Amino acid sequence: MAGVADAAAGGARSGGSGKRVLLAAPRGYCAGVDRAVIAVEKALEHYGAPVYVRKEIVHNKHVVATLSERGAVFVDETDQVPEGATVIFSAHGVSPAVHESAAQRQLKTIDATCPLVTKVHKEAVRFAKDDYDILLVGHEGHEEVEGTAGEAPQHVQLVDGPESVDAVTVRDPEKVIWLSQTTLSVDETMQTVERLRERFPTLQDPPSDDICYATQNRQVAVKKIAPSCDLLVVVGSANSSNSVRLVEVGLQHGAAASYRVDHKGEMDESWLDGVSTVGVTSGASVPEILVTDLLAWLAERGYGDVEEVRTASEDLLFSLPRELRADLKATSAAKH
Repeated sequence: MAGVADAAAGGARSGGSGKRVLLAAPRGYCAGVDRAVIAVEKALEHYGAPVYVRKEIVHNKHVVATLSERGAVFVDETDQVPEGATVIFSAHGVSPAVHESAAQRQLKTIDATCPLVTKVHKEAVRFAKDDYDILLVGHEGHEEVEGTAGEAPQHVQLVDGPESVDAVTVRDPEKVIWLSQTTLSVDETMQTVERLRERFPTLQDPPSDDICYATQNRQVAVKKIAPSCDLLVVVGSANSSNSVRLVEVGLQHGAAASYRVDHKGEMDESWLDGVSTVGVTSGASVPEILVTDLLAWLAERGYGDVEEVRTASEDLLFSLPRELRADLKATSAAKH
């Protein structure tokens, strides 16, 4: 394993000698995604189908399709949920307005927002209360950004990349702080922040890092293997911000080519022409079965030599949403 890591670090491609796969680790499910998916599964077991979910519980086609088959009903807004029914809020978080809408319809809500996203929400509330201008680095239209901005719409401005910095206006350059979407490219975010700091030298940093540990870890692992990869394949859906970022990070750090696929069925055999080393990773909302299937597909084409390159270990676990925990506990107590 160490030898693979050393080769990856050195950037030497394997030439034409042998076909191999460098499998990035960590990859796949993060703690927040795991918690959200299990929340839907437990809710279906406990309350029975249908259980409504506002937006995609996580940004992955396979996960959404699997949960749909089990009785989860995905809706865009709470007004599509029958009055009094159960609705789960996705891992990306929602604004206070969504909570209010659900309350008006007397919906039973289970909030599966990732705790790391909730942290950013609380930061937005705190700094808005202190009358700061909050510059939220993120991608326009992303659900997480909409939820965070909704906590303090009068104080939050979205900054979508370095090229958006010139359009930013603030009331008092001495009272400005930046926050970020949790699933961004670490490098691009810091480029944006550097540009912001050129304009606003006293710009304050978040109290703690907003980009989530899993996003960072997956990017670090890709940076490690990318210089050795003739081809880097990222398993993940098109609307998964962190998956899309992994393709960009791979190309920026030396991968000769990189593609994102939802599953092995989207692979193009022509991508393998002249390729000795294939790098494989997956976004934070991707179940490992999709990676396993891809590795089998590659093995059938001669890439059976798989070496995992690990740059970090993850053991973080989040407890289930408190509303769901309370109901499960009450049912368990009643049985005893």
